[in-house]
Parts: sequence; C-alpha cells; structure tokens
Amino acid sequence: MKLIINTDGCSKNNPGPAAIGVVLRDVTLKRVATISRALGEATNNEAEYRAVIAGLNKAIQLGATQVEIRSDSELMVNQLNGRYKVKSIGLRPLYLEARQLLAKFDQAKIDYIPRESNVEADALANEALKNKDKNLNAKF
Repeated sequence: MKLIINTDGCSKNNPGPAAIGVVLRDVTLKRVATISRALGEATNNEAEYRAVIAGLNKAIQLGATQVEIRSDSELMVNQLNGRYKVKSIGLRPLYLEARQLLAKFDQAKIDYIPRESNVEADALANEALKNKDKNLNAKF
C-alpha cells in the first residue's frame, strides 16, 4: 500500500514553541490519518524533521510499503535526498532517525512542494501550536 504524506513543522521565535502537522492520504488522495501535535521548544527545522518522523511512524502503523513525502522544507528535503549535508548537530539525530524509517519502506520518495500546496499540514501544525497547553499533556 502506498501513502502520500504531507508534513509541516513550525516554530514561533525559532527556537520557541513548536508543533507539527501531518496529513496521510492513499493513492486516491482520500485522507486516512492526520497528526496535529505540539512539541514544546524546538527550531523550525527540528519541527520539520519531527513531522516527517511522525508521518513515517504512522505510515508503518497503517501498513504502508511505499511512501511519498511532500514537504515545504527545502532544507530537509534536500538533506534527506542527499543533496545537502547535515551541518547542524541538533538535526543530525533527527536526520538519522528519518533515514532509518525511510529504509523500512520498499519505496520512498521525498519531494519539495511550495508552501501554498501544503496548506492542510500547515494548518494542523498551527492549530497544535495554538492549543499547545492542551496538546502537550495528550497521549499520541
């Protein structure tokens, strides 16, 4: 089964309060799951990686064997595709975790999309950030 995963992470004051939004769809573009979660303190790039990690973990739970990730984080997409080096010490463990999860799929593709094409994941991240006090104590 293939899933298309839109991800977004946000951080106010970078670093600052951060959150993620993830939308998982099947190949007919029917939504099968969403994630909207506050993270606590993080940078924007850390939040972007955490969104991808959450999306990949959910795809594994749902039984996906193929994934297509769509993100508006040019840095993360290029790092995961091997075009950019991971220079930040704080991003390295998140990068490695994402690469390990990607290796669990028969096929994995990561594409950069413009922000306007990622409005649903962005809205979920911003919603989680707005409701962070409630979400930080929730179980996911």
